[in-house]
Amino acid sequence: MRTKTDLLKTNIGASFLIALLGACTQPTNEGDAGPDESVEAVVEQHDYVDVWLEQLEVGSRELYSARESVVDSVGLSEGDVVADIGSGTGLYSLLFAEEVGASGRVFAEDIEPLFLDLVNQRADDSGIDNITAVLGRENDVSLPEKSIDLVFIADTYHYFGDRQAVMKSVFDSMKPGGELVIVDYDLEEGETRASDKQHVRFGKAGVISELEYIGFEFLEDVAVEGLSENYFVRFKRPEE
Repeated sequence: MRTKTDLLKTNIGASFLIALLGACTQPTNEGDAGPDESVEAVVEQHDYVDVWLEQLEVGSRELYSARESVVDSVGLSEGDVVADIGSGTGLYSLLFAEEVGASGRVFAEDIEPLFLDLVNQRADDSGIDNITAVLGRENDVSLPEKSIDLVFIADTYHYFGDRQAVMKSVFDSMKPGGELVIVDYDLEEGETRASDKQHVRFGKAGVISELEYIGFEFLEDVAVEGLSENYFVRFKRPEE
């Protein structure tokens, strides 16, 4: 199991991990585990999964409170194959599974096995059988080529270390004409970042520029009810 220090260096799902691990940075008694306590040890401190699910999901504020508006704006259809990159606790993966129905498929991708175990548990508890958990790598989302109708990446893009490698693997996983949705914290040039957003290095304009360079076609900037700190932008993989 990787330590907190290692996990903070990873790319996909890091926002959820940071929220979870924040509870461990202040030891309460001499001899208590400090900042290098592992995710597994933190989870074992809680008697109920719901306790830390609330800490992770509700702690993401807008992305939790505006989840219905976000899902509506993604615009999935029955039978779609969707990839939730950096799926974390599976909040959106579970919602997407309902949208695509029994004939569709959701790939819940993350580089943290604990989260994938949690997604599988939540899907099983809810009687959902159209979610496939995928263990990705720091430079590759590990999805089959030309298999995905829509890729969803929320509060994760700015954590990617090698963004070009990760997004090239995303591009390769998408069907020609497939779409990509990025939801992330916006940062205007010269803007002072909030204390909890010091890790964000660039905003919407930088993301659009990077993805167009990789080969994605920018489609639209969508205004989503309930989102004010985060932007919602849509791209596509051009038809061949």
